[in-house]
Amino acid sequence: MSHPTPSGPDDSPGFLLWRVSLGWQRRMAAVLKPLGLTHPQFVLLASAGWLAGQGGPATQRGLADHAGTDPMTTSQVLRTLEAKGLLERLEDPADARAKRISLTAAGRELLTVAVPAVERTDAEFFAQVPRADAIGLLTSLLKEAKRT
Repeated sequence: MSHPTPSGPDDSPGFLLWRVSLGWQRRMAAVLKPLGLTHPQFVLLASAGWLAGQGGPATQRGLADHAGTDPMTTSQVLRTLEAKGLLERLEDPADARAKRISLTAAGRELLTVAVPAVERTDAEFFAQVPRADAIGLLTSLLKEAKRT
């Protein structure tokens, strides 16, 4: 299927996605800054909490896979979160090379404030589009992104 050549930036899906993504990231940064978190820190902290609720502590590698972050970035961000006292990275008894991630009480408490704030910001940002449509479009685009 052939796609028409954009007549300019406002007719380019990639450029529009870039601009939308930047706007969304600015909003996330603004809501998370007062909580002392960057957006990557929030994503990995929230992912660790979610994965822990699905059956136990996540591994560092499993967390990177879940969040879609590269392992080196994941390791750096997790070290920062550990230094802030929000999680612990423990050796996995089954694999000495693996690190198990466990939220501290402070990490769980911070998520009780951060998650609703992020969800509210998401709802406000995407309010112009029916939720099912937004989820469908983004899921389709994510499948394409994973092919690379």
